[in-house]
Amino acid sequence: MQLETNTEEFVVHSWLGDFLRKLHIDIPLFLGLLLISGLSFAILYSASTQNMDVLYKHLVRSGLALVFMIVLAHINPYQFKRYSLFLYGIGVVLLLAVLVMGEFGKGAQRWLDLGLFRFQPSEMLKISTPMMIAWYLSEHVLPPRGKPLGITVLLITAPTLLIAKQPDLGTALLVASSGAAVLFFAGLSWRIIGSLLAFLGASAPILWQFLRDYQRNRIYTLLNPEADPMGKGYHIIQSKIAIGSGGISGKGWLGSSQSKLDFLPESSTDFIFAVFAEEFGLFGCLGLLVLYLLIISRCIYISLQAQDTYTRLLAGGLSFTFFVYVFVNIGMVIGILPVVGVPLPLISYGGTSMVTLLAGFGILMSIHTHRKLLPT
Repeated sequence: MQLETNTEEFVVHSWLGDFLRKLHIDIPLFLGLLLISGLSFAILYSASTQNMDVLYKHLVRSGLALVFMIVLAHINPYQFKRYSLFLYGIGVVLLLAVLVMGEFGKGAQRWLDLGLFRFQPSEMLKISTPMMIAWYLSEHVLPPRGKPLGITVLLITAPTLLIAKQPDLGTALLVASSGAAVLFFAGLSWRIIGSLLAFLGASAPILWQFLRDYQRNRIYTLLNPEADPMGKGYHIIQSKIAIGSGGISGKGWLGSSQSKLDFLPESSTDFIFAVFAEEFGLFGCLGLLVLYLLIISRCIYISLQAQDTYTRLLAGGLSFTFFVYVFVNIGMVIGILPVVGVPLPLISYGGTSMVTLLAGFGILMSIHTHRKLLPT
């Protein structure tokens, strides 16, 4: 009887694995994404004060993003390379259109009204920028030097400045980091990296003059949030209170007093990590970080297994972008980075970022599951 039960379980597991492979799903990466996505529903239920409408919308958006991921996973990576320039060009044109006819919301001009829905072109650049940089560098000798290096920097800078103009510094940071990561994985020398960093440091006083007042205030708040505890420093102070009150083991699920009493702003989106920390404490936060680390490790493994320069650079860039997502959100919530409006990946409420993230994972799965189909 025991042998029959084990045999049946093996057949079920084998059938499920074959089905996922036919969908071009990388099973370890998919399981990690499922675990975090499942966790997101529990946290959102608490952070939204048991609002079922929020959960329903999150379920619909997650389902659509999952379908999009599977569709992209089916596409041969050669097609991504073929259309990299086109997608990047369309994205930049749409960013220019935003500056001319974009809609305003929450003090920023970031959206295009397409009739049935509003579209935020900057999200598209999170994917198309590393695709473009990977395509361009794969056509040149690596590591890049001279003219190819200069053109690469311009290709990264153009969408970054257009997005920062909206203004949307959080997305601009993610787009810049995605392109810079591809450049780094292309073997850029540490001497050139140091020179670029020194140039950025020397340009800081000039860049400061172009920042808006609220952006400067965010930097002031980072340095001393207690200077205006009921105004500019309120968000980060309440976030730190929530994290500290969680202690080692937390208050338990649904036990976040900061979100229930409406002290913690944006508890379902940008500051949802503070809700998680208050309810599950240090141990829960460490567990979440380990889960993120496993996903990032799998992404890096996929990039190392890629068969050509383009897919290797693109996979590395997408992997690093996901890491930056996690680092920036948690960093701003715990007060070591300025507040820039970057959601906690796969957990925060929001459809656009969910679609963008799973699109990136779909491309990574395509790179890994089509390895034998790539042209030589």
